Amino acid sequence: MKDVRIWFKKDDECRFISHLDLNRCMLRALHKSRIPIWHTEGFNVHPYATFPLPLSLGFRGEKECMDIRLIEDYSFDSIKDGLNSCLPSGIRVYDVTEPQMKAKVITYASFTIRATSDELTPDELFEKLNELINKPEVLVEKKTKKKGVKEIDIKPYLNKIKVERNIGGAIITVTLPAGSVTNINPLLIQKAFLREHGVEPYFDVTKNDMYDKDMNIFR
Repeated sequence: MKDVRIWFKKDDECRFISHLDLNRCMLRALHKSRIPIWHTEGFNVHPYATFPLPLSLGFRGEKECMDIRLIEDYSFDSIKDGLNSCLPSGIRVYDVTEPQMKAKVITYASFTIRATSDELTPDELFEKLNELINKPEVLVEKKTKKKGVKEIDIKPYLNKIKVERNIGGAIITVTLPAGSVTNINPLLIQKAFLREHGVEPYFDVTKNDMYDKDMNIFR
């Protein structure tokens, strides 16, 4: 058996597919393309496929990945071509590799956010975003599994953030904690903006890369 990591982009209308539906979509594509994938054993037998860091609903993904296990030799080009022939246009496999890191090492993820607003001019949006991220604390309510909704300060997580002005509003580039230990969703910045200024800008979010604790790109 051989472990394989499938790299794909998720964009266009497919960014509104939930992770559960994405999982079903990928498994159907694996089955239809006749890739010799290993199935789990036991009472509930099912194809083995895992996603190291699932993408939030509505986000675009530039470097998403799925891990599978092959039960026989099968070329990486055949996997890529076979899946792309069965997947919707918003999901495109662009590479197939052997895993170099385990999913548990993922500690950070980088994002590009295109921020726009119908209530603020681009200049006002740009200025208020900079005002927000330069505050000594940025408070926001965050849902947790154990404690429900609690107030947190996300300012300590915004040390790798930049806001630039563009024609329609602003572009935010930010690297945030991601993974099983600490996960800061970039939409918390949107919630903090609403809390601070009483206006909720629109955030078009793209996840770009994942990293380990030393900021090595996840491979």
